Amino acid sequence: MNTIHPTAIIEPQAQLGENIHVGPYAYISKNVIIGDSCQIGPHAVLLPGTRLGRECRVYSHAVIGEIPQDLKFGGEETTAEIGDRTVIREFVTVNRGTQQHWRTVVGSDCLLMAYVHIAHDCIIGDHVILANAVNLAGHVEIEEWAILGGMTGVHQFVKIGRHAMVGGHFRVPKDVPPYIIAGREPLVYEGLNIIGLKRRGFSAEAIQAIRQTYDLIYRSGLNVSDAMKKLEENDAPCLEVQHIINFIKKSERGIIR
Repeated sequence: MNTIHPTAIIEPQAQLGENIHVGPYAYISKNVIIGDSCQIGPHAVLLPGTRLGRECRVYSHAVIGEIPQDLKFGGEETTAEIGDRTVIREFVTVNRGTQQHWRTVVGSDCLLMAYVHIAHDCIIGDHVILANAVNLAGHVEIEEWAILGGMTGVHQFVKIGRHAMVGGHFRVPKDVPPYIIAGREPLVYEGLNIIGLKRRGFSAEAIQAIRQTYDLIYRSGLNVSDAMKKLEENDAPCLEVQHIINFIKKSERGIIR
């Protein structure tokens, strides 16, 4: 049974699942799909193209599915898709996609703290945490389990690898490889995200392989291209090292120093 506050406005074309709670003065537009057991807070705004998975929580004054802040946007029908059990705190904004990718995606089990902004065509993996006032420009990609500290700004088209952690109040102009901690200004590699990797069950062998990989990339005196050649000489790298290799090979903006 759904619980809808009498002051909430829900357009007839919106599709609501079961066991949904909608708070006072919330607005849910047409072409919105909300999965079962979601909670929509007071004054939250869900606009056309919004797709919420199951058990999401959208807090007060969040705005999901607004049109992109992109002058090239031509009114095309695109989406802003949120995975299951993701929490969207106060005043978060998630813009929908453009014709370049057609959708903005936030994965499952994510936490978007207050005042986070996710621009058009961003792709956010599962279990990502964006602390207060993180701002993502368009086309940013963040892999699963990454954490960004508060007030961090990410340049458009930047990629941030899985299990990486970026400190608060920094600017991210280049790609951040997986499994590391990044900090300082300008942003640099500061070591492995050891605590995060241990908490998530990475073996000692995997962590050691990751450490050796980044020692070669960042501390051997080799440039990135030469370090990559040495890494690819290994016939059977573990999955984590192979992911690092693939991530760097696909980097278009280059990785942080």
